[in-house]
Amino acid sequence: MIVRNDYTQCITNVACSIQRYFGIEPAHETLSDLDEILERKQPQNVILILYDGMGSRILERNMPADCFFLKNRLRDITSVFPATTTAATTSVICGLNPVEHGFLGWNCYIPPLDRVITLFRYREKGHQEICQEFIDMFPSFNPKRIIDQINEKGEDAGYGVSPFMEYPYETYDEMLEKIRELAERPGRKYMYVYDSQPDTSMHLTGPDSAETVALIRERDEKTEQLCRQLHDAVVIVLADHGHKAVENVLLDDHPELTELMERPASIEPRAVSFKVKDGCHGEFERRFRDLFGEDFVLYPAEEVIKSGLFGTGKEHPYFRQQLGDYLAISYGNKCIVDGPRDVLASQHAGYTDDEIYIPLIVISCD
Repeated sequence: MIVRNDYTQCITNVACSIQRYFGIEPAHETLSDLDEILERKQPQNVILILYDGMGSRILERNMPADCFFLKNRLRDITSVFPATTTAATTSVICGLNPVEHGFLGWNCYIPPLDRVITLFRYREKGHQEICQEFIDMFPSFNPKRIIDQINEKGEDAGYGVSPFMEYPYETYDEMLEKIRELAERPGRKYMYVYDSQPDTSMHLTGPDSAETVALIRERDEKTEQLCRQLHDAVVIVLADHGHKAVENVLLDDHPELTELMERPASIEPRAVSFKVKDGCHGEFERRFRDLFGEDFVLYPAEEVIKSGLFGTGKEHPYFRQQLGDYLAISYGNKCIVDGPRDVLASQHAGYTDDEIYIPLIVISCD
């Protein structure tokens, strides 16, 4: 297996540079060019804005070369594997790789519960009700955030601006206003800011749709306006991953495969984990390759672990069980979903340039 993610030049390393600037020992290498900017500028405000799904190839296809984002792109870096919100935003939030933090994808097997859980919704996969057992164990599963590390250190301040954090908002303009308000507070501070667009639009309408491009243009223009209003700040604009227009394959249509599975498929539709019943591994491999061999590569878990695909660092105690027996990765445009309810126009977590590469955009606001 060839690992394309560069775990010395990826989204985790951005987080590590921020830790270093605030006097926190990072678990991984930092980005030397970002370190140099922060050291030289010594900003009071370090503001990381993460636009979900806004990968480099999508920007390049749909935005003029002189737009604000592309003019201020320092370079491209890679996402983590899989290139998906659950894994990548967690890496940005805590400065650890997926192998360490255990948030491998949208749906993850949680060994103490013996269930596949939709992590960010606190539900068992395929169920609508909240899984109270997962909520009860979540504090012990959730890694410590950088904003909490900064606040515990006591010298500076950390803020989370997100619909799911301490400083929630409802509209994009309200998000920008919160950034402006927090930047005016005294003292040195770090803001992690999350916007669910253009990812939401891409899933529904595609990565190059008119709706998606309009959202990116709005963010390009309003981020430029924001940076003109800020002072003594370094603004880092990132995506967590890119997107790929997909064709959906329904697992429900293939009982000859599901009958060999011990539990529901997990992780992501373009990076699918399978746990197979005892004694059925050879037959599962044959059937899977007959069905999906032109679109997916099926890797044994041992090969995945040896490759370091999910990054370097100390393995999370759940990691090997979460991985199951096999990982099927899409290098093309197919994804495997359970049934019609899961069909989307565009997805991520596969292994294409459109999904892997993300822009590192850095703006100094004097």
